Amino acid sequence: MDRAAAQRHHHTQQHLTECLSLFDTLRAHAEQPADIELALWFHDAIYDVQGHDNEARSAHWAIDAIKAGGVDAARCQRVHDLIMATCHTALPASPDQALLVDIDLAILGAPAARFAEYTRQISDEYAWVPPEVYAVKRRAVLQGFLDREQIYTTPAIAQRLEQRARANLAKAISSL
Repeated sequence: MDRAAAQRHHHTQQHLTECLSLFDTLRAHAEQPADIELALWFHDAIYDVQGHDNEARSAHWAIDAIKAGGVDAARCQRVHDLIMATCHTALPASPDQALLVDIDLAILGAPAARFAEYTRQISDEYAWVPPEVYAVKRRAVLQGFLDREQIYTTPAIAQRLEQRARANLAKAISSL
């Protein structure tokens, strides 16, 4: 795991730091805050821009690491499930999963300058994709978030970021 690897532009120490900082302000909303914090540290730990199993590989690595540290099986499973929720393919199955997913997606509701930086970072991570293909695929991903009834399911995050995330997404889609 190297968050400073050349292929990484968004999934870096910056993203981890932003997630952990936001979590610090929302810790009181967590049922199992230590599990969320562990999951944040390990989510995106393994990130191959051409891979399709980054979350699973990160989750398995997390389990191996925390199990070696003496963490019980139930907690290992919770951390695994939290990390897997960052696939963003299904609705979160628990309030803690919702909180973690919302923290991971908080960048969508960032102030305009940070969102523009994020947009460039994602584009740089996928520089290997032909531009016309990237535009189609990226538009579909962003539209998928915009089409949700709510992007964020945690009330404290939705109240803070939903409106700006929708504006950012609409602008990003129109610029592709």
